[in-house]
Amino acid sequence: CSQVCAFPNHVQLIEFTTGGLQSSCKNISRIINRNRIHLISHTSDSPKSSIQGIWRAPTSGNLNSIQFSASFVKDYSTFWVGVRSSPVTYNVAAAAPTNSKSIPITSTTSFLSNFSTGCGSTKVCFSHPLNCDPVVSPDCYFMSALTSPGDTAVQLEMTGPSDGYIAIGFSDDQRMGNYDIYICGRGSGGLIQLQHAFSTGRKTPEILPLGNVSDVESSVNNSIISCSFTTMNPISTQRSGGSSSLYYLMIVHGPSDNVDISSPQVVTSEKEPPIIKAHGSLMLIAWMTTGSLGMIIARYLKGVAKGKHYFGKDVWFLAHVSLMSLTVAATIIAFILAFSEVGGWSGGAHPVLGCIVRILAFFQPIAAMFRCGPHHHWRFLVNWLHALNAAAIKGLAVAAIFTGLSHFNTSEDSWLLKVMGGFVGWEATLYILDSFLTTILSATAVLDFSFLPQTRMELLLLVLFFLGNIAFLVALLVGIGSS
Repeated sequence: CSQVCAFPNHVQLIEFTTGGLQSSCKNISRIINRNRIHLISHTSDSPKSSIQGIWRAPTSGNLNSIQFSASFVKDYSTFWVGVRSSPVTYNVAAAAPTNSKSIPITSTTSFLSNFSTGCGSTKVCFSHPLNCDPVVSPDCYFMSALTSPGDTAVQLEMTGPSDGYIAIGFSDDQRMGNYDIYICGRGSGGLIQLQHAFSTGRKTPEILPLGNVSDVESSVNNSIISCSFTTMNPISTQRSGGSSSLYYLMIVHGPSDNVDISSPQVVTSEKEPPIIKAHGSLMLIAWMTTGSLGMIIARYLKGVAKGKHYFGKDVWFLAHVSLMSLTVAATIIAFILAFSEVGGWSGGAHPVLGCIVRILAFFQPIAAMFRCGPHHHWRFLVNWLHALNAAAIKGLAVAAIFTGLSHFNTSEDSWLLKVMGGFVGWEATLYILDSFLTTILSATAVLDFSFLPQTRMELLLLVLFFLGNIAFLVALLVGIGSS
């Protein structure tokens, strides 16, 4: 249902409601000539699916560019204030009253004629195919960036064939991570709109207020979308952090089809590269399964198969060395896979944590090979350093896995991170139970637990831990595989 309430001074408001046709225009209020700004609003508290305002440009007077500002309230604690539109430049030829909802389209040829001017000398340019001219080639994707003398503003230009949108992204790496994005695309009415957004991982970008953007020009001709504008917004790859001076510039394009939420359907997103999935899976197996089992055996199960030796070594020692060797090998392979896929260093905490884990894990077995004998007076110090380094590697590895899973997790409830939290809690529970069991069963002078050997209980806890560990591991591997 809708109701049109016409006001003088070029303002008309259309109110679409969910509860039926409004009884009168008294539900809509209007304030005019307040600091020479025309304001319209609604006063009814009925739910609304949309409110559309139509502004008719005057034909005389001070005809400067127009910018619209709006405030939205979802509930008491969720609201948006001062959401600004792109500046609308006054066009004399289109100033006469019209019933059309479209905006004038700039001539594409004249608009694009200056895009490639200054490339390589005064501004940074990128084109695909290489060195194509957007004026001549209709299949040319082109973007440029020109900073002002004081680096206070950046003029951005982009053009290319697209059925929906083209966008420029600023990133500190070459993968889909944290991006500062400007999107030039078709709106719901088919008009070209400029939007500012920020993306995290592969989640839907968060639309931001356009901010301090001026000199906006846009055109569309034969599915070729073009935009030019100047922004004084700080460019940052952190949602609320500072900015850097070096970025990877990327241009992307794609459709902007609306999703009909009234009918069930599957909407797919970009998949993680298989090599990155393999990297994540290997690190998860290494530090949450094989590494955990190796550490638990060395700490609590030295009494298992006591007196039995193979190759002159205790059984627990051979099991510990085998599991930790697999862990280090998987870490090295995962490390190589990640760097080969990314092709360099990427931003964020994850690669920093991963590199520290890799370095410490590399030196852990080397240091163990050169340890002193079991009866040496400095052996206790070697054991403590070995244990402390293992604890540091484990803690950093868990932190790296959490930061890595945030890239794979695309659901709103962040279930991968929750499962990982349960995984860590499950392992911590085993350590607590094993420590408690060791303390209790060692008090044989007070209580007789001879009917319940300590090693048997510890083996039982290990089997129980392994079953739970596999369950958590499979769940996370499935999540990584489907990301």
